[in-house]
Amino acid sequence: MLNLPEHDARHPDREELRADCGQCFGLCCVALPYAASADFAFDKPAGTPCRHLNADFRCGVHQKLRNLGMRGCTVYDCFGAGQKVSQQTYGGRDWRQDPKKARQMFDVFPVMWQLHELLWYLTEARSLEPASPIHEELDEALQETWRLTELDPESLLSIDMTAYRASVNVLLLRTSELVREDARRKHQGPLKQKKVAGRGADLIGAKLKGADLRYQSLRGAYLIAADLRSADLRMADLIGADLRDADLRGADLRGSLFLAQAQINAAKGDARTKLPPSLMRPEHWQAP
Repeated sequence: MLNLPEHDARHPDREELRADCGQCFGLCCVALPYAASADFAFDKPAGTPCRHLNADFRCGVHQKLRNLGMRGCTVYDCFGAGQKVSQQTYGGRDWRQDPKKARQMFDVFPVMWQLHELLWYLTEARSLEPASPIHEELDEALQETWRLTELDPESLLSIDMTAYRASVNVLLLRTSELVREDARRKHQGPLKQKKVAGRGADLIGAKLKGADLRYQSLRGAYLIAADLRSADLRMADLIGADLRDADLRGADLRGSLFLAQAQINAAKGDARTKLPPSLMRPEHWQAP
């Protein structure tokens, strides 16, 4: 019997895979590095607290981040890894209380982030009926990934995440193929689609306004600043697609596969953009 948190495999909200900054020790503001760019106003090395991080681990300029050139902070999503490391892996003892564990905690956080990201995708995959031929394998992958998140810090750091991600990706790719093929088979009427390159495609700045992109694989595609206004992306596989500054105003992403909050946060949209129920409309999106 699969022993998972009550809501993860059966409900679309996946609450344990959502960031709860109030339960985190500001790990993304300390552990991760960034460089001065369009997303960040200044350089910050890994393991150094951001200058805006308060003593209570809250951001001192949260409401002004985009105005201060810290857009990258408003895009990032840890999939709930921050509170997991803070409250469970380290039992609520923060890096200021235990400086000797700080470096280890900062190294553990990216590993937990990757595991929680995989849980987000696997939970979605397991909920899709057309993927029923591999539901047992998905159950096993879910169980194993949850088990890994429960490990002690030393064991977490020993995981070969490159190999593990590759093994899970085989299941996610198969899920995508099964679901998209089932949707195409059930489609009524001819498909009049704009042909675009598939997996890993360079679509930077592409003119795809109003395009019918249903059922297509855009895994890892570079859609930076692409014009996707009013495009139909239902049942499109968007895992790993780079949607930075992509224009999604009026686009339909309902039922799209493996879409994450960070991708939506990085894009442009409005009240007419249709999102999957598991994702939230970013505060910075403009009104219609």
